[in-house]
Amino acid sequence: MTHRGRITGISAALLLGFVYLFAGFWDMLFFSLLLWIGYYFGKQKDESAEPIIRWSRIVEWVNDRWRWYK
Repeated sequence: MTHRGRITGISAALLLGFVYLFAGFWDMLFFSLLLWIGYYFGKQKDESAEPIIRWSRIVEWVNDRWRWYK
């Protein structure tokens, strides 16, 4: 499957978005925003092999920032 990231992103947005679906117009706009964000990140994942969030850099920064045993 070539669009696995897009399908996963949209599925996650749909799952989270249905919580807000029945509350009104502004929540429908929020729902469409969630859908677009899910599609965007899924598309980014499909087009590149790199992870969207580089957890190793974040962990390294936190470890350098808060060294427990200096």
